[in-house]
Amino acid sequence: MAHSHRLLPDARITAQQRRRLRRMLQAVDGHSEGASYRQIAEAIFGQSRIAETPWKTSALRDATIDLVKDGLALTAGGYRSLLKRRRRL
Repeated sequence: MAHSHRLLPDARITAQQRRRLRRMLQAVDGHSEGASYRQIAEAIFGQSRIAETPWKTSALRDATIDLVKDGLALTAGGYRSLLKRRRRL
């Protein structure tokens, strides 16, 4: 008799953390292709949200710079910390 074991959702990374990781990788991709921070922000957050406030003082500008910085750290080896987390079964 085969037992079907249903795995619980992976709780090592929250939905918010997954969204940030995805955005970090998108930002690094744009950065490696030579896109400006503004172009990266438009691709991630949408052109209309970027146009709402002056770019130089925009919170989304700061967030984009952080995404690139943190994404570069992630791709330079920081991803290993994600792999060290044990999954709860």
